[in-house]
Amino acid sequence: MLANVSYNNRELTRKIDALVGKPFTLKERWAMGGIGSPKLIIRESSTQIRNLLLLDNNRDTCNIELRPEGVILRFRSLLETYGLVIPYYRLTLYKGDLGVYTIHSEHHFVRVEADTRAVQKFFVKLLGEKAERLPQGPETGYC
Repeated sequence: MLANVSYNNRELTRKIDALVGKPFTLKERWAMGGIGSPKLIIRESSTQIRNLLLLDNNRDTCNIELRPEGVILRFRSLLETYGLVIPYYRLTLYKGDLGVYTIHSEHHFVRVEADTRAVQKFFVKLLGEKAERLPQGPETGYC
């Protein structure tokens, strides 16, 4: 779900919380060693996201926030903040060339540079959280 998250909107907040869960508590964030990614440079994106990013001349960057049941990829365009809300069961992560990751969900994707060790460690943490949170077994269909 791609949404404008610039303003406080209770209905949108409820939808986001239903998809990816409420934010982690401060104690949980501390225990996890943080839940946010460093600044990620966007190399390429799907058409709808690219159209939003083309509206301004700033460098295309984003960050990722971990939630209990998914992630929120946030980026800015003009003076608005947009969020791509992705539950773990729809999240696909591809490792491309050296230092390039693609976050994919249904018909949206964002290809980012992961040139520093901190960014690579974050993606390892993201994959670990996804593996831990998704149910496993033949009855769930996630084998």
